[in-house]
Amino acid sequence: MQFDDDARLDSSEVEDRRGGSRIPGGKATVGGGIVGLIALIMGLLFGVGPEQLGLSTEEGEPVPASSSFNQVKEACKSGHDANTREDCRLLAVTRSTQAFWRQEFARRGGQYSPATTVFFENRVNTACGTASSAVGPFYCPADRKVYLDLGFFEDLRTKYGAIGGPFAQAYVVAHEYGHHIQNLTGTLQRAQDGRQGPNSNAVKVELQADCYAGVWAHNATNVTDASIGRPLIKTLTEDDIRDGLDAAAAVGDDRIQEKFQGRVSPESWTHGSAEQRRQWFYQGYRTGDMAQCNTFR
Repeated sequence: MQFDDDARLDSSEVEDRRGGSRIPGGKATVGGGIVGLIALIMGLLFGVGPEQLGLSTEEGEPVPASSSFNQVKEACKSGHDANTREDCRLLAVTRSTQAFWRQEFARRGGQYSPATTVFFENRVNTACGTASSAVGPFYCPADRKVYLDLGFFEDLRTKYGAIGGPFAQAYVVAHEYGHHIQNLTGTLQRAQDGRQGPNSNAVKVELQADCYAGVWAHNATNVTDASIGRPLIKTLTEDDIRDGLDAAAAVGDDRIQEKFQGRVSPESWTHGSAEQRRQWFYQGYRTGDMAQCNTFR
């Protein structure tokens, strides 16, 4: 994945809360051990905030709404920065993803309402509750923000066995923005019926978000960036798409359960199998059409 070096990055769509207070004693806000594992299995890329997942929190020092310094604003000025820094790359992906959905909503006669990507460390306060890094990346519909602890991307590679790489990270961001699209179109609430399993609405919501991530990937190199009058993303290779498919599979329910529980329990699935997640991401990438992402049929 290569960004246009000459593009000017606007950091207004990213809120950098890194550098805030750490959790006293190094404890996670959401419980560790088995509780943390359950939180991770349920919360990873789930698209809803921790409070809606029914997770308990611990008392601790207040977490500031923003850090005293904004690394992204200071460091991420151009497409060249996106090609050389991880946080700048994620900022650029946010910009590209939202530019595409603005264009797509307008093409369909609608109006896109933007979201914000929040970078944090350790734990974060949201309109959906307080979350630690243990829950993984998530989207909070109450404040329409995507929350990312950048340390997760190392976990994606080392703990979950994904190949990793820049586009694996881009897939995660695009998936969370898929949840934002579902929130805007009214489908996200279907996951809140409390049911689990391969045919549950929770799984269907996740697979649709994977498909929407693929739709963005299909169109990413054609989305014009206002700062340069040409696409922000110059190239996406087959290797990039392979990394995205691999990341999608790595967070399949069956893979996670087998790795951490030693057995697969389909009745408790909330995200879909590795193969389903690969399939729906590729469906979006192959067609480039959000209308082909109806996982509820």
